[in-house]
Amino acid sequence: MSGKQISVTDEVNLLLQVMPPRIRQAIEERKHTDLLLEIVIDLGRPPEMRFLDHMEELPIDNITREDIDYVVSGVGKFGEDNRAGIERTLHRISAIRNRAGTIIGLTCRVGRAVFGTVDIVQDVIKSGESLLLLGRPGVGKTTILREAARVLADDLGKRVVIVDTSNEIAGDGDIPHPGIGRARRMQVPSPDRQHALMIEAVENHMPEVVVIDEISTEAEAMAARTIAERGVQLIATAHGNTLANLLQNPTLSDLVGGIQAVTLSDEEARRRGTQKTVLERKAPPTFDVLIEIQDKDRLAVYHDVASMVDDFLRGLHVQPELRVRKEDGEIEIIQPTVQPQATAQPIFQQEIAAGRQSMASMASFLPGAKTVRIFPYAVSRSRLLKAIHKFRLPATVVNNLDEADLVLILKSPKRVQPKRLREAQARGLPIHLIKNNTLTQIENFLRSTFPDSGNGHGEEEQDALREAEAAVSEVLRHGHPVELSPQNNYLCRLQHQVAERSGLPSESKGREPYRRVVIYPL
Repeated sequence: MSGKQISVTDEVNLLLQVMPPRIRQAIEERKHTDLLLEIVIDLGRPPEMRFLDHMEELPIDNITREDIDYVVSGVGKFGEDNRAGIERTLHRISAIRNRAGTIIGLTCRVGRAVFGTVDIVQDVIKSGESLLLLGRPGVGKTTILREAARVLADDLGKRVVIVDTSNEIAGDGDIPHPGIGRARRMQVPSPDRQHALMIEAVENHMPEVVVIDEISTEAEAMAARTIAERGVQLIATAHGNTLANLLQNPTLSDLVGGIQAVTLSDEEARRRGTQKTVLERKAPPTFDVLIEIQDKDRLAVYHDVASMVDDFLRGLHVQPELRVRKEDGEIEIIQPTVQPQATAQPIFQQEIAAGRQSMASMASFLPGAKTVRIFPYAVSRSRLLKAIHKFRLPATVVNNLDEADLVLILKSPKRVQPKRLREAQARGLPIHLIKNNTLTQIENFLRSTFPDSGNGHGEEEQDALREAEAAVSEVLRHGHPVELSPQNNYLCRLQHQVAERSGLPSESKGREPYRRVVIYPL
């Protein structure tokens, strides 16, 4: 993948303008402000310049009350989170107060609009899948959010709304920073209102994409799930450095499906070779893709969050795709060398003949099977599960080739055939190839395998839609909210669509398996 030229707009001069003259002069004499990260001002101490890898103390007198007042007078109003900014810039000023509420210290962070960094994950951003970014503070999560919003709004012409809690994405003031392009920005008056603004963004402004910086509470995690259920693409960051960190966080683990303890029967425990009590994923993940930002030029990409979480909880080795930006700007993509279930090895000697046979004959291959067990190889497990769930099919996805009734494989342009798949072919297992790893291709495969699939709504789906339509009528007639019965993620999305077609707001409440839709009057 070829890289693009990276350009940086930091406007450090605007930050220095709000500094007392003696501090500004001392910083300008250093002549390397292009690498400056923060200016720290504490009452009674010398000011400090902080860089990514070191700190420098300025050789001037200690900070006075007048110095702090000078800076405070030149920036915007401090919010409840003790943060302020400089209008139409990305600089952030955070205050430290004493017990009486008086400001006694300031951390002045340099905000930079960096253009060209998003190319390392541009294909993921443009895919339409919801994306969660993790990484330590200062590694560049907000920078990627900002440029992702600009690329989606300007290059793809999508309706993008940014929920900007501390004005870090689009800067201070009423007019957003040009770094977000044509994306729109909603400012959050206080951090405890972020979840409400997330829902308001969807209900009032019809976005195709919602961008959120720092999901950190249970209410915000629930709001993110509600937005995803309505078919809106989410791009967000969360506290945590890795997927393992997120799974261990009881507040935020719901973003990747959550964890629950399940007690297996003796027979099932023996079949799996595990203890009777195991950890399993509780619900479909809110986000389709997760990216760990290891540093500004190195990212780990988990393309199938549901599958990765399942493998992680089973104790299997989880290996993401690595993306590295080289010094010349080229992007190197390093694919996992070991698949969770099989290792890709030799070369196809011929096309898999079974991939050309009709799926109707595959279904007849399983005359006595109550549930068809599908082993996907290089195929998105989460999309396959989503399609099975959508059509309410008697099928399941298995992790072990020995348990499979048929195999679904992504056709490789390099004609690479894993050893395990050759073994499946030798045993006479039906094998089907799909050309692209898309939901449409997977659904077409299922329609062929199950002739009755996709030709209408299942009984459960019809009941959910009828309940939503009846609730809409009651809301319109009596003007009070109506709470629907608990449903799964897919049926909740359908019920939201019924409310949306009628022009009524709705939201999801509760946790799986008690998650339900509430429809409100206008």
